[in-house]
Amino acid sequence: MKVLGESGPWLIYAHGFGCSQRMWDQVTPFFRSTHRQVLFDYVGAGKSDLRAFDASRYSSLHGYAEDVLDVCDALELESGVTFIGHSVSSTVGLLAPIKRPKLFSRLVLLGPTPCFLNDGDYRGGFEREDLEELLTLMDQNYLGWAHTLAPLVAGSMAPTVSRELSDAFCSTDPETTRVFATTTFLSDNRADLPHVSVPSLILQHRHDALASMAVGEYLHSQLRGSTLQVLDVSGHCAHMSHPKLVADAVQSYLAQPGT
Repeated sequence: MKVLGESGPWLIYAHGFGCSQRMWDQVTPFFRSTHRQVLFDYVGAGKSDLRAFDASRYSSLHGYAEDVLDVCDALELESGVTFIGHSVSSTVGLLAPIKRPKLFSRLVLLGPTPCFLNDGDYRGGFEREDLEELLTLMDQNYLGWAHTLAPLVAGSMAPTVSRELSDAFCSTDPETTRVFATTTFLSDNRADLPHVSVPSLILQHRHDALASMAVGEYLHSQLRGSTLQVLDVSGHCAHMSHPKLVADAVQSYLAQPGT
């Protein structure tokens, strides 16, 4: 865990699947003079202690939500926290305030999706068979999986981001990453959405192979007090490809009265 800044409201950043706290390095400088910022790695990711990994706990996104709450407890935070999560961490950020609503004041959800699976009228983007094939590829050829997934996540116009993601995927522990992948891609947390009482900003990528516009609009319709803002970018990682755009959107949202 790393804390930046000595005064101001608290921002807690949570990274996406296969990544680490480093993915926020281009965003945090925009808030150095105004906020205290917390970055951490989920157990099993980044530079976390792999000995603490519990496959049972992390077979559900609720386990990752407990990591967020543990970070807040370690800092003795009780209220006023703004959570900023990318991709699957957006869902983690929705689960944490269900458990502890008084702790959080606002949520920022970048590229969120409550379910990657297609289900009737809900179009999460993937058939179960496609995702199971992706998980099988992880078991058979881990490096090949990393090099296949990275450009899909980064988008075709961001080769530098694709390389950074590929390096991040390849540097993670295959066993813990396999658990996180299964939890990420096969979880369905749509039923939790009506229980979220904290206001949120949904930052939707305009062209995103992992979380489409339809998913962002669905979340906006299901989350009370949510604001939907479309970022005119391609890919799933605007905080890496367009950090100023993300920072500007967050700063504007936090400056609004009553949010």
